[in-house]
Amino acid sequence: MIFAVLRRNRDFRRLVAAELVMFGGDWLVMVPLLVLLPRLTGSGLWGGLVLAVDTGIQAVLLPFAGTVADRLDRRRVMLVANAAGVVAVFALLFVRSPGTAWVAPAAVAALAVAKAFYTPAASAALPNLVEPEDLAAANAVAGSAWGTMAVVASSLGGVLAAHVGPYTCFVVTAVCLASAALLVGSVRRPMQVSVVRPPVRTFTAIGEALRYIRARPRVASLVTVQSGVGLGNGVLTAFPLLATTVFTVGATGTGVLFAARGLGAVIGPLLLRRALVNRSWLLPGMAVSMVAYGLAYLGVAVAPWFWLVVALVVIAHMGGGGNWAMATFALQAEVPDELRGRVIATNVMITTLAITLSQLAVGVAIDRVDTRVLVAGCGAVTVAYAIGWRLLTRRVLRRVGSDVESTVTTR
Repeated sequence: MIFAVLRRNRDFRRLVAAELVMFGGDWLVMVPLLVLLPRLTGSGLWGGLVLAVDTGIQAVLLPFAGTVADRLDRRRVMLVANAAGVVAVFALLFVRSPGTAWVAPAAVAALAVAKAFYTPAASAALPNLVEPEDLAAANAVAGSAWGTMAVVASSLGGVLAAHVGPYTCFVVTAVCLASAALLVGSVRRPMQVSVVRPPVRTFTAIGEALRYIRARPRVASLVTVQSGVGLGNGVLTAFPLLATTVFTVGATGTGVLFAARGLGAVIGPLLLRRALVNRSWLLPGMAVSMVAYGLAYLGVAVAPWFWLVVALVVIAHMGGGGNWAMATFALQAEVPDELRGRVIATNVMITTLAITLSQLAVGVAIDRVDTRVLVAGCGAVTVAYAIGWRLLTRRVLRRVGSDVESTVTTR
């Protein structure tokens, strides 16, 4: 049973619980904020700006954050990140008028800084909290944690935004982040093999990770695979307009769309978990998952009914979530502990840069181009990337004679 690793591993269970709470708080910020800003300003641009700032700041900081995750105590890094996030969320209480709308991207930027340090530390710590034979199951569980809270918290965020207002959601988020810090602090098992105390030489450490990636085609394939879904992720900027303008279902509908995204992200890693341990399925499975994402959003662009759109969003993010879980598991198994934080950070950096570009492009166009056209464009970009990526990785497979899992299963 895939969840048996939770039952028998106290520290891993607490790390997952912390991520559930933290991810839940994140969605209780973003969904109400994406509803609030267009209402205050009369423009969809602010929503795209907030999403782009969130991902863009993380992309800029992740190489340094990955180095910190390898060189400093990961538990302390995560605790400080949670505390900084609490302060950032409270700043959102000042977003009350068009004149104070600028506070939103500023506060989201501060929250993104906190997440940029938290994410590689938590991901790099995970293999040290479970036995090697449990790593695939642990990644499936951890991968579904984000989606689980996207379902719960985005739905709740939409409902709360519609009934009690966004500011209640912001206060609840601050409490969630504080609770996550308590859970992280209760983990007793070491989160890394060793902690290097000398001062961090960031660019030297980053260069070491980049040389490692460049010398290993399998790793290079893995750190670029998630960009396909990332380049189509600008579609999230269109969610509020799909709900409120195209289908007239309001803030609750926006929450439902984000919840559908989360549900797909829950199902995807669980459905595709067999690809994690099958030596021939991994890279082809990643390409198929990207194509599924893109085709589903092409379907959203022409769907006549809101609930059909919801179903297609679930399917799209089953592909996106499975893609993320497969790539993350493979990197964790492939990369040694002393480089893992930096390599994973590089992977997330490339992905978040792709997301940022997509969200900025959609945000700039959203007041000028039909919403359905933008959604179709995002889906088409992902399909095109998937085809190109697969053609290149087939060359890698021929060169190395096996995919990433052949190495993992012999260890």
